[in-house]
Amino acid sequence: MNSKVPLTARGAEKLREELKELKTVARPRVVEAIAEARAHGDLKENAEYHAAREQQGFIEGRIKEIESKLSHAQVIDVTTLNAGGRIVFGTTVTLADEETGEEVTYQIVGDDEADIKQGLISINSPVARALISKEEGDIVEVKTPGGIKEYEIIKVQYI
Repeated sequence: MNSKVPLTARGAEKLREELKELKTVARPRVVEAIAEARAHGDLKENAEYHAAREQQGFIEGRIKEIESKLSHAQVIDVTTLNAGGRIVFGTTVTLADEETGEEVTYQIVGDDEADIKQGLISINSPVARALISKEEGDIVEVKTPGGIKEYEIIKVQYI
C-alpha cells in the first residue's frame, strides 16, 4: 500500500498524541505489570501475567497501526488551502435539508477520522462525494438508502 491516505492536520495531531500516550504511559505501565506478575512465580497459572501480556499485545499492535497510518498519511491543513470557496477535503460545510429546512454541519475527513456523532464524515461517504467541488448556494442531490435527498449548501468554511 504505497498510496497516500488523506488526513486532516487535526486528525494527524490526535494520532500523534495517542502514539505518545501509548509509548510513554501505557507501554511502561504494562511492562511493569508483567515484571510484577513474573515476581509472583509460576507463570502457567498466573492470570495477571497472561492479562498483562495480552494488554501488551494490544498496545504494541496499536502503536504499529498508528505509525503505519502516519507514515502513509498525506496531512492536509485546510486552513492553508486556497480552494476559492469550493468544497474540498477538510472543508466544514453547513447544509440545509431542502424538504425539512433542518441544518447540519459536517467536516469532510479521512476514513480513519470519520465520526458522524462529532460531525466528521468520510471523504468516501455519499454526502461528501456529492459535495466535493461545489460552492455555497449550490443544491446537491445525495443518494441515500431512503431515496434521493436534496441539500442546499449554506456555508463553506476552512477551519
